[in-house]
Amino acid sequence: MAPPIAAYLAVFFALTTAVYAAASSSGYHNHTVGGASGWLFNSTTSTAATNYSSWASTQTFNLGDFLIFKTNTNQTVVQTYNETSYLSCNADDFDNGTFVYDSGSSNFSQALTISVPLTVVGRNYFFSDAADGLQCRRGLAFEINVNRGQGLPPSLNQPPPPPYIEPPGPDAAEQSPPSTVTLAPTGGASPLRVNALVAVCGFAAEILILLR
Repeated sequence: MAPPIAAYLAVFFALTTAVYAAASSSGYHNHTVGGASGWLFNSTTSTAATNYSSWASTQTFNLGDFLIFKTNTNQTVVQTYNETSYLSCNADDFDNGTFVYDSGSSNFSQALTISVPLTVVGRNYFFSDAADGLQCRRGLAFEINVNRGQGLPPSLNQPPPPPYIEPPGPDAAEQSPPSTVTLAPTGGASPLRVNALVAVCGFAAEILILLR
């Protein structure tokens, strides 16, 4: 029987925590998004907790840094390199450059910390697509420019893991073709949201292979 999705998520968050902790101790920086205000949205007043564009303008971002989103399960974190997706506040028409981070939990208002590594130089866009994009349109969004700085640390500068190859069967001629390891969504989670969690740290997928 395959391990439950909670086990996969636990592995992902443990790996991410270890990577950003190592980065912060070697000259890279962790940026807490929004400072003390966190990454939050007030649904009663329909306003973001702070001006995130103003916050971003006071920071210098480099490869290997982490953005730390102090949030809860009422918000999501969408990272994209696609300006069109950012301006539309919509992650539905995603591509390989758009990732959605969340806990996979269907419970509201649970405290959550999401750590996102900066691995691409240039414009990076972030927003929450919760409430059909309303949170984004009301200010839960910002863009940054990522500099090269020291370059990526070894922990983030890894090639993507190879696809999982099924072991040879009794008849090698009938062996099925290679298949990429993916997680089956549960609880209504979309494949994008689940697989994006794995995409952040390529080596996390290798751990998932071992858990099969």
